[in-house]
Amino acid sequence: MRAEIETIVDEIKQAVSLLRRHLDWDQSLKELERLNAKAEDPAIWDDPQEAQKLMKERQRLDEAIAGIRALEQSLSDSIELIEMGEEEGDASIVKEAETTIRALQKEVAQRQIDTLLSGEADSNDTYLEVHSGAGGTESQDWASMLLRMYMRWGERAQMKVEVLEQNSGEEAGIKSATILLKGHNAYGRLKVESGVHRLVRISPYDSAARRHTSFASVWVYPVVDDSIQIDVSEGDVRIDTYRASGAGGQHVNTTDSAVRITHLATGIVVQCQSERSQHKNRATAWNMLRARLYEEELKKREEVANATAASKTEIGWGHQIRSYVLQPYQLVKDLRTGVEHTTPQDVLDGDLDEFIEAALAHRVHGGEISVQDVD
Repeated sequence: MRAEIETIVDEIKQAVSLLRRHLDWDQSLKELERLNAKAEDPAIWDDPQEAQKLMKERQRLDEAIAGIRALEQSLSDSIELIEMGEEEGDASIVKEAETTIRALQKEVAQRQIDTLLSGEADSNDTYLEVHSGAGGTESQDWASMLLRMYMRWGERAQMKVEVLEQNSGEEAGIKSATILLKGHNAYGRLKVESGVHRLVRISPYDSAARRHTSFASVWVYPVVDDSIQIDVSEGDVRIDTYRASGAGGQHVNTTDSAVRITHLATGIVVQCQSERSQHKNRATAWNMLRARLYEEELKKREEVANATAASKTEIGWGHQIRSYVLQPYQLVKDLRTGVEHTTPQDVLDGDLDEFIEAALAHRVHGGEISVQDVD
């Protein structure tokens, strides 16, 4: 076996060992056995909510255990194939097995990231809001670039992406927008993106071609599923209807179909204008408000991360989580983890996984570090 493949095999074995330890392998096997036994008892459905909770935990454990076993079996089979191919002098068998091992390396890396996503709502779909900072057209254009970046990331991750609300800028870009991303661990992965994002570039809107710094904020909060009860009455909110702006056709733009809900106690504001029907927009806005209130409750119970804290402060200097420099040099730097990328266009096209994965690991293992600006 070639030295490069031997190194990859060793990495996979070490990673699988860590996955087993994280799962608490022996205890998980016993727990799955217990849950399987309970699942066979028809009486559990006397309490449907408790039964669904049990089934969800059973499925989680079963998939985790089966996934690790499949990794181990595939690695063992590939090693045997390489040995057989080398003995028989069949290069095609060796090549096929090496391809499988490289694919396993990527799969085990993804599983390691998934182990960081154990929060209460991490598996949920997510809302993502983008808001431009001070600076008019410059920051509004930057906000639209960020919105495109996250939509591209969602598409890359094979998630369904829906635009729920978009408030266009006066000349270009957007003042704000809200999108819904539906997919595996959508909230868990994107929650570390909450915060202020800073852009440095030569402005396309400045006739003197001067260097400008722009800010925009990102806010991420989970979709609340039916098992989570968040009670809000109409007396707790103010509901406004208004005429939608931006794309959507003549009907959308000429009727008061858009809905804005303000939660009076917290000042939280949500809005939706994606549908022609005011009734549908109102229902979506209520769901968004419940999600925001749930996210507030999660923050009380979990450690407050830098990304979340930054997103609630002024959109400007000192609160950013990431800097994107296009001129005079090319660099994207995460100010929490130190991760850098020297091709900003790739990042703006949705290549965010390296930043997200490092921020997740940092949030779980690394604590918080001071934020430093990048020129």
